[in-house]
Amino acid sequence: MVLPFTFFYRTLAMTSAVSRRWRPRSLLQLVLLAFLMVMLPLAVLMFQAGQALSELSRLADVSARQAVEETRRARTLGALALELERSARQYAVVEQESLLDIYDERLAEFRRLLARQRELLPDDPDVAALSEQLDELAELPDLPVEQLKERLSAFLPFAQHTEAMRQATNRRIDERLDDIRARAESVQTRLWWQTAALVSASLLLMLLFTRLIIRPIRQLERHILGIGSGSQQQSTAPVQGPAELVRLDERLDWLSSRLDELEEQKQQFLRHMSHELKTPLASVREGSALLTDGVAGELTQHQREILELIDASGSELQHLIEQLLDYNLLQHNRRLELERLDLATVAKEVLAKHRLALQQKEMRVECFDGPVSWRIDRIATGRILDNLISNAVAYGEDGGELEIRARTTPSSLVLEVANSGESIPDEDREHLFEAFYQGRIRRKGALKGSGIGLSVAADCARLQQGTLELVEDRLSVCFRLTLPVMDDDETETLPALTGTDARNG
Repeated sequence: MVLPFTFFYRTLAMTSAVSRRWRPRSLLQLVLLAFLMVMLPLAVLMFQAGQALSELSRLADVSARQAVEETRRARTLGALALELERSARQYAVVEQESLLDIYDERLAEFRRLLARQRELLPDDPDVAALSEQLDELAELPDLPVEQLKERLSAFLPFAQHTEAMRQATNRRIDERLDDIRARAESVQTRLWWQTAALVSASLLLMLLFTRLIIRPIRQLERHILGIGSGSQQQSTAPVQGPAELVRLDERLDWLSSRLDELEEQKQQFLRHMSHELKTPLASVREGSALLTDGVAGELTQHQREILELIDASGSELQHLIEQLLDYNLLQHNRRLELERLDLATVAKEVLAKHRLALQQKEMRVECFDGPVSWRIDRIATGRILDNLISNAVAYGEDGGELEIRARTTPSSLVLEVANSGESIPDEDREHLFEAFYQGRIRRKGALKGSGIGLSVAADCARLQQGTLELVEDRLSVCFRLTLPVMDDDETETLPALTGTDARNG
C-alpha cells in the first residue's frame, strides 16, 4: 500500500513541476497531454491488475495440476497396497510363482510412487514407516510358505500407514489451496488499494488539467464581461495558457482599445453637438423673445402666433437635446444619490414643468396626494416621471385624462402614470424601451420625438434596481414603475444600456 501512494505523490509532484516549467503551445497539445497524463495511472493500474491476475492464474493452474497428480498418486498407492496384500495371500494359498512376479512388480511400482510422494511429505512419519515396511515386505518372496503366512499380518499396518499417508496428502493439498486463497485475497486487497490510489491520481490530474484549461477561459470571460460592462481594469493580468487563448486575449485587448477610441469619439461628438446646437438655439430663442417683447416694434396677431410657434419649437428642441444628453450620461455608470423624499412633491414638481402643455391639450390631471415617503434618487426618479408625462402629453388625446397613482407595500413602491388615447399596438410592445425605436403611432406636435425618452426612463428605473413596464389599465396606456426598498448605505451602478422602446418620445 505504500508503493501506490508513493507513486501517486511522485506523479503529482512531477506533473506540477512540468506544468510550472512547460506550458503547451496550443490547446490541442494541452488536451492531448491531459488525456495521456490522466490515462497513465489507469494504464499502470491495468498493467498491475493484469500481472496479478496472470500470477494468480498460473499459480492456480500449477496447484490444480499438482493436486490432481498427488491425489491420483495417493489413490494409486492405496490400490497397490491392496494388490500387494492380495497377491501375497493368493500365493500363500495356491503357491503359484506367477503371483510372486506380480507381487514384485506391484512392490517396485509402490516404491517408485512412494519416493515421489516423499517429495510432497518429506517429514511425514507414515511415509517413513511405509519405507521401512517396504523393505520387510520385499523379503516375503524369499521366505518359505509357512513363514510367509506368518508374516501376512504385516499388511494390516501397511494399509493403515498407506491410508494415513493419503489423508496427509489431502491435508497438504487443502493447506496449499488455503495458501492460494489467502494469496488471492492479499492480491485483491492490494489491487483495491492500488485502484483507489491510481484512480485518485487520475481524478486529481483531471482537476489539474481542467484548471489549466478553464483558468484562461475564465480570464477571457472576465475580460469580455469587463469590456461589455465598461468597467475593465487596465491592469488585468495577461492570459497564460495555450497559444490560441493567448491570441484571443490579445484580440480582446485590441477590441477594448478600439471600443475606448470609439466611445471617446462618441463623447466628443455629443459634447460638440450639444454645444453647437445649444448656442444657435439660445440665440433663436432670445431673438424670438425680443421680438415678442416688441423691441423691434409692435407685432400683429399673426406675427405673434408665428413667434409663439418658433418659441415652442425651440423649447421642444432644447428638451430633445437634454434627453439625448441624459441618455449619454446614463450609459456611463452614474451612481445613486439616495435620499428619503415625498414622492408626491417630486411628482407635482415635474407636473408643473408640463402645466402649459397640459393646459393647451386640455387634459384632466389627477395626481395622488402625499406624503408618500421613500428612499429614491431625486434626479433619476424625476427623469422617469418627466419622460412618462411627456409621453402622455405627446401621445394622449386632446381633452383626455392623465392619472398619476402611487402605493406602497412593505417591500416596494409602485408608481403608475396612465393616460387616455390610442393604445400601443401589439407589434410595438415587444420593442418597448428600445433606444431610438420609433413606433407606428406618431407623436402630436411640430417636432418628431427622439426615440429615447422611455429608454432613459427604463434605465433610470434599473439604476434604482427597479422595473418599468407597460401594464393593462382602464385607461389606454399605463406605465408602472416598481422600486424596491434600498438600504441607507446602498449605492448601485447602472449597467450598460440595453432595452427596447416602442414609443420613445
